[in-house]
Amino acid sequence: MSNLFSSHTNLASVTSLKGKKILFATFPADGHFNPLTGLAVHLKWLGCDVRWYTSNKYAGKLQRLNIQHFPFKKAVDIADLENIFPERDSIKGQVAKLKFDIINAFILRGPEFYVDLLEIHKSFPFDVLVADCAFTGIPFVADKMNIPVISIGVLPLTETSKDLPPAGLGLTPTHSIWGRIKQSVLRLAADLIFFREPNKVMKKVLTANGIDTLNTNVFDLMVKKSTLLLQSGTPGFEYYRSDLGKNIRFIGSLLPYQSKKQTTQWTDERLNRYQQIIVVTQGTVEKNVEKILVPTLEAFKDTDVLVIATTGGTGTSELKKRFPHNNLVIEDFIPFGDIMPYADVYITNGGYGGVMLGIENQLPLVVAGVHEGKNEINARIGYFELGINLKTEWPKPEQMKKAIEEVTRNKKYKENVVNLAKEFSHYNPNELCARYIKEVLQKTGRLYISRKKEEEKIY
Repeated sequence: MSNLFSSHTNLASVTSLKGKKILFATFPADGHFNPLTGLAVHLKWLGCDVRWYTSNKYAGKLQRLNIQHFPFKKAVDIADLENIFPERDSIKGQVAKLKFDIINAFILRGPEFYVDLLEIHKSFPFDVLVADCAFTGIPFVADKMNIPVISIGVLPLTETSKDLPPAGLGLTPTHSIWGRIKQSVLRLAADLIFFREPNKVMKKVLTANGIDTLNTNVFDLMVKKSTLLLQSGTPGFEYYRSDLGKNIRFIGSLLPYQSKKQTTQWTDERLNRYQQIIVVTQGTVEKNVEKILVPTLEAFKDTDVLVIATTGGTGTSELKKRFPHNNLVIEDFIPFGDIMPYADVYITNGGYGGVMLGIENQLPLVVAGVHEGKNEINARIGYFELGINLKTEWPKPEQMKKAIEEVTRNKKYKENVVNLAKEFSHYNPNELCARYIKEVLQKTGRLYISRKKEEEKIY
């Protein structure tokens, strides 16, 4: 197999990238920050000077990773989105909430990020920016600072395609003549009606800062402004595009850094006693346990199925009192690596990193989530028959039970997940990213300039 997928570090990357100044920048949400931590540690190991611009929420994690942290200063720290924008909670419509988030959490923060990044560059003249694909400082760095940007796709590709419906609505592609006509109409409607306001705000903000918007929309701009977009996942978990952007590369499943220090492994004698085991989580962001955790626990209490629920620290003690049944395990946190090998099904609201991990562990999925882009992730799970997409934030216990029974009964879900997991295994994400960063720096001449300076010092 070629070096592209080698599990061993390419020595050329070590020597070429050593000493390069790399700034990571991420939107302040776990699903945007955490997946990049493994890559940051890998680049440090290669000898890069890695630093990170993000919310104070991640200061502790960065300290533990021994990575210097640049906190938001000019930029509004929206890590606690609900408290910063209390009016958001009253917005119930899927598209309406998405529009609100795009404008307030993303677009309007771009110029603020730029002010901070200019200040950072004075003391840390970074050679390349590595950012999550939703970080709206990307066009400012690319166009105004003239620094290459590697964006990491921590959510499904948003790039518009003539083969697909518009992004953001959770729609799946169709290939019939009438279906393609409908998709074309929907793409136009998305630009001119559904997302007209975010598009208008984006153009106003960027034009005011002298940035060409390329006559495109909010879902395409970050992709087009990135030197390269490195997409977490593989072609098998993405809709086919005959017009895929030339700057897009698939890198396999990019997952958070895991310390090699072995802590005590979580275990429970019930793992070996039950024939069927379900893992369910809502992640760390979703605080309402009534959405997924409670329906799952209700559906399977006092059955011959072991349910392992991780709460992310929300309502754990209350849930334990409410569901004291012997076949239910409820904890703040359990390392997925300790329980997924035993599990038969994985239930989640559709966080991209969690879905990647479930696929790697060959687990059929049941997903329930529509906000924060989860509709797009979950649509792909249903489309590729990796599990069942319940298409709701509020599944009922009977819905949950029926879906679990279906994914365990019908072997196609397990077979599809196993095949995709095999595809994942052919990629080494960290090494691929290092290789692409090296290529970008070579193309921009930054590696050559750096090498010349080193030679001048020596001679």
